[in-house]
Amino acid sequence: MSKQPPEFPRLVAIDSSASPPPDGAPVSPAAREKQALDAYSSLLVDVAEAVSPCVVRLDILRGDGQRAGSGSGFVVSPDGLILTNSHVIQGGRRARAATIDGRLLSARVLGDDPDTDLALLRVDEDARLSHARLGDSSALRPGQLVVAIGNPLGFDTTVTAGVVSALGRSLRSRAGGQIDDVIQTDAALNPGNSGGPLVSSSGEVIGVNTAIIQGAQGICFAVSSNTAKFVLGEIVRHGRVRRGYIGIAAATAPVPRRIALRLGIEQASGASITGIEIESPAFEAGLSTGDIVLKVDGKAIRGADDLLRALGGDVIGRAISFDVLRRSDLARIWVGPRERRAA
Repeated sequence: MSKQPPEFPRLVAIDSSASPPPDGAPVSPAAREKQALDAYSSLLVDVAEAVSPCVVRLDILRGDGQRAGSGSGFVVSPDGLILTNSHVIQGGRRARAATIDGRLLSARVLGDDPDTDLALLRVDEDARLSHARLGDSSALRPGQLVVAIGNPLGFDTTVTAGVVSALGRSLRSRAGGQIDDVIQTDAALNPGNSGGPLVSSSGEVIGVNTAIIQGAQGICFAVSSNTAKFVLGEIVRHGRVRRGYIGIAAATAPVPRRIALRLGIEQASGASITGIEIESPAFEAGLSTGDIVLKVDGKAIRGADDLLRALGGDVIGRAISFDVLRRSDLARIWVGPRERRAA
């Protein structure tokens, strides 16, 4: 399916008192620049005014009610669901949410997914709140205008703008997992922006701001809205994000070229099993240390991160095929993943 280009506003001069040029008369370069800047400014104002009421400052509370940290979040449903970063929550279970109109609301953590650095809260009070729409991040293109809104360094509802610098980045989460489909942007972010929305020119949230690189300028990252939709749905349905567990440790390893040529293996690498837990699904199925996993459930596995991604919630409770290179021969082994429990 072809991606639709983003819509941009019609360029209109802001000075309504100026007479339009007669038909066919050339427009000066200075006038064209002014029109473009006016349209750009108007677009940013419209996006900020539409989304800022949905953004909240989160103060995370310890068990004794004292403040443990703060960050940004944004409301995604009128009954008070709030998305933010897992590292903003810091394992806490309660928070105070301050809205742009001065309300101070209590909220509880519904679910926390450190593997994607996302968390979901719900407001306790029966309050109708402005909420943001989660857009389709797969429709983004590098160079597209984006707006970041949050509470950097404690300055509430700060608006910055930039462009999508790159798509499809991977980022290591603080829990050690790999976050895929990460958006890179040059919209200025600072500590406190974490958990705030990254918004497209149409006013839809297309990312959750999550990280900056210390010492770098203009290199910031956001978890994609499509990842956020998945995590939100899993937490609402199950209270957690379900992932498959088979009980192995793995590392990316090359496929020996001589064996690859003999067996017709096109992959240059796979996931080598370096350890197996006793009485785990992998142990019971007959997987062995030294096996190089090439496919799981028909999907190519080119490294340990591919293997981790293949063990999503959809594989729990059913037998899936593992195509492995065992010494110098191919083997297919059927494994029944169980649900991975949080540490």
